[in-house]
Amino acid sequence: MVSAQSLSPEKAMVMPHGRSADPYDGSHDGDSKGWTTMASGTQDLERFVRKALERGSSKEEVKVALTSAGWTVEQVRSALSGFADVPFTLPVPRPRPYLSAREAFLYLVLFTTLYLSAYHLGSLLFNLINRAFPDPASFTTSSADSMRWSIASIIVAFPIFIGMSLKIGAELTRHPEKRLSGVRRWLTYLTLFVAAVVLLCDVITLVDHALGGELSVRFALKVGVAAKISVAVFGYYLWDLRRDERDA
Repeated sequence: MVSAQSLSPEKAMVMPHGRSADPYDGSHDGDSKGWTTMASGTQDLERFVRKALERGSSKEEVKVALTSAGWTVEQVRSALSGFADVPFTLPVPRPRPYLSAREAFLYLVLFTTLYLSAYHLGSLLFNLINRAFPDPASFTTSSADSMRWSIASIIVAFPIFIGMSLKIGAELTRHPEKRLSGVRRWLTYLTLFVAAVVLLCDVITLVDHALGGELSVRFALKVGVAAKISVAVFGYYLWDLRRDERDA
């Protein structure tokens, strides 16, 4: 077993002419120092993992050593995921995900159609609630145009979202390394953020109306609709991210 002390990234890396690979040695200034430090830390971690696996340590042993040394679970998981669980005399690297214009296009279409579908589903249900529980004090015009537009948007956007989900899912099954795609993870976290903000604002609005004694059936139904849509989106993509981390 390789200990964290014997294969510490800081001790394992030595620059030519016997110089230590210290990112804070003053050889870079300004922003370049920060980027050099980050790149150096990542390279040290990857080289440490490779060297530890070459010496026969298991991934679990390497994980324990690195987390004990202060590396985060995400950093350790990312470094270990670069090597396949294939029996061979040397660690076998996995194909690394890379950003392509096609991949960015697919994910942008996927999440755009998701946002359109969720928004117009909520708008359609809001209009149906307004019709079922009309407000006598409201003098707004008919919501027929708004409902027709929402229905048209759902008819067009939702099938595209389903189709893109199936297409991307099939690609991820064939190429599991694409689950670590940067554009996939960034857009997924952005979606989680949007859903969380909607849910938070929804709860705050509900509490505000309840404290003011203005809680009606009409309002409560609208809050419930917004909450269910945001919870469904948030729950699904949070589960998807956890599955990626578990399978990585």
